[in-house]
Amino acid sequence: MEPIRSLVGAEFPLFAFSHCRDVVAAVSRAGGFGVLGGSSFTPETLEQELAWIDAHVDGKPYGVDILIPEHQTLGSDVGIDALLARIPTGHLDFTVDLLARHQIKAGRDDVVTRDLPATLPEVGEALMDVAFRHPIRLIVNALGIAPSSMIARARQAGVPVGALVGAREHAIRQVNAGVDLIVAQGGEAGGHCGEVSTLVLVPEVIRAIAPIRPVPVLAAGGIMTGGQMAGCMAMGAAGVWTGSVWLATSEAETGEAFRDKMIAATSRDTIRSPSRTGKPSRQLKSAWHEAWDGPASPGALPMPMMSMISLPTFRAIDKAAESGNAKARELVSYWVGQGVGLVDSVRSATTVVQEFKQDFADAVGRLVDLAGA
Repeated sequence: MEPIRSLVGAEFPLFAFSHCRDVVAAVSRAGGFGVLGGSSFTPETLEQELAWIDAHVDGKPYGVDILIPEHQTLGSDVGIDALLARIPTGHLDFTVDLLARHQIKAGRDDVVTRDLPATLPEVGEALMDVAFRHPIRLIVNALGIAPSSMIARARQAGVPVGALVGAREHAIRQVNAGVDLIVAQGGEAGGHCGEVSTLVLVPEVIRAIAPIRPVPVLAAGGIMTGGQMAGCMAMGAAGVWTGSVWLATSEAETGEAFRDKMIAATSRDTIRSPSRTGKPSRQLKSAWHEAWDGPASPGALPMPMMSMISLPTFRAIDKAAESGNAKARELVSYWVGQGVGLVDSVRSATTVVQEFKQDFADAVGRLVDLAGA
């Protein structure tokens, strides 16, 4: 546990990625390390969220995750009107019709946002402006090599840089680029992930980067218990990066309809689909995916145009579902990993951390007993 404690100050190497500030603060206060998904906010709202965390984290360390794709399909100076022009009206009409079939009334203007996507480099830079004004202990990038500006600015601020990878070759490139922490995320994970399983990916990444320089590796993908955490660390991981387990906590940003679905779901009820962001990401399977991945679909648009449709549309879906629309509940979905099959109840984030610690200690004890046998 010492490499992680030295790097980011966490007492227990349980990293909790969440879009909810309450989860981030609760996990850090309990001895883990909360990481706020910064790309779900505008620079203005991210400032509000981080100020709140600063006031409620009791001085414990936390980090920020910002999603800046390495490969940009759009120019750096693209505006919202140019982005909107790339969205065919057929995709909007398909969305409006899908909502209507689930008793949600909407027009074309209701199913597309006019906000600049957070995945654009200029937005990412603005989010970094905010993040580095706060006492963060880690900044993380996903979807490719961490931008050189992120690494340079983090060095100046004395903040370590982390990066998510889904393949050994990606880890090698990240380490050569200068990152300080690797998150090896297996295909079981929620959100954007690769195809290699966590059990295979973690030792493969550790072995691949060892000759380059010492960089701690966190295991990610399907990890929902302290026993799994112990198993990953037995393979050489310095800790674990978790996300899905926090979606079923009482503090999470998810609504009751989705949490109910999580509890009822099995590990086979997720799907890797581009129908939410334009890139394959693992989500809870719903009528949304049956439609967008079906034969009548116009097909998912590239990032970020698909997100420009899905963001306002899912807000409408969630609002309708929480208002009692049973047909809307059929569409309810969110990013979640295959570990959803291990969710059986809603608990507080603090309780989850405590359970991780106890389960981890029990698992380590079993390993020690086996080693001494």
